Amino acid sequence: KYQVLEYPDITFFQPKGTLNNIFNLKLDLLKPNDDKIFPLVVFVTGGGFFLAPKYNYLQQRIALAEAGFIIASIEYRVIPQGKFPDALVDVKNAIRFLKANASKFGIDKEKVVIMGESAGGYLAALTEFEIGENLNESSSVQAAIDIYGLSDLTKVGDDFSKEVQEAHASPASPEAIFINGLSLFSKGGSIEDNLDLAQKANPLNYVSKNTPPFLLMHGDKDSLVSPNQTEILFEALLENSIDAHRYIVKNANHADKYWYQPEIITIIIEFLNKTLK
Repeated sequence: KYQVLEYPDITFFQPKGTLNNIFNLKLDLLKPNDDKIFPLVVFVTGGGFFLAPKYNYLQQRIALAEAGFIIASIEYRVIPQGKFPDALVDVKNAIRFLKANASKFGIDKEKVVIMGESAGGYLAALTEFEIGENLNESSSVQAAIDIYGLSDLTKVGDDFSKEVQEAHASPASPEAIFINGLSLFSKGGSIEDNLDLAQKANPLNYVSKNTPPFLLMHGDKDSLVSPNQTEILFEALLENSIDAHRYIVKNANHADKYWYQPEIITIIIEFLNKTLK
């Protein structure tokens, strides 16, 4: 196990917000205390599109750093200030910033993986949108890890009761605001009112023969994001002959204690080692 160093609050991107305000987006870097170069895992935290708490998932991030990976946990623009594709643009800028500064941080920029949970898992599964800074670097990655992430934003509640499905169909649902913005700045509406953009925001529509290997995980007791969300993405990956693995974690709800089991970390580390070797 490596000893781990932390470099918190590194500014990576300063985009403009809806009201011409400037965001100061930061990342926290955990790195093995060694002069070698290490593979990079860019971690995208979840938060229902309205939070991006980069301090989350600390136990898992430390375990990955101890195993020989540099982990960058990033912030991104969230609702109501940001809407699609702002968060994705921010994620891509984080990847390019880290590649542009690879020698400073000891990163092997040929070995980069994106990993996220919940809304962050959704962002980890998307591949488009090269906008912003460090455009001489590519934001392509060698693998993606999607932990109970969303995929088709029109079907987030599909496995649940009629009441939950109606809540997701409301203009006040997080996915509706993520796609449409607040009605103060755009036309607003439910997710069904802007299906064109919902399709543009759907990772299934970007799966191609160039998609990197995927690890997907979901709890069978998830009460926030339908397990169906990673299942339909998994099926799309297999249809395109992508190296994809999906694990169902028994009794696990959304972001609960089951996700801190050593077995989960072991699966992730084995996937990283196999994919990046």
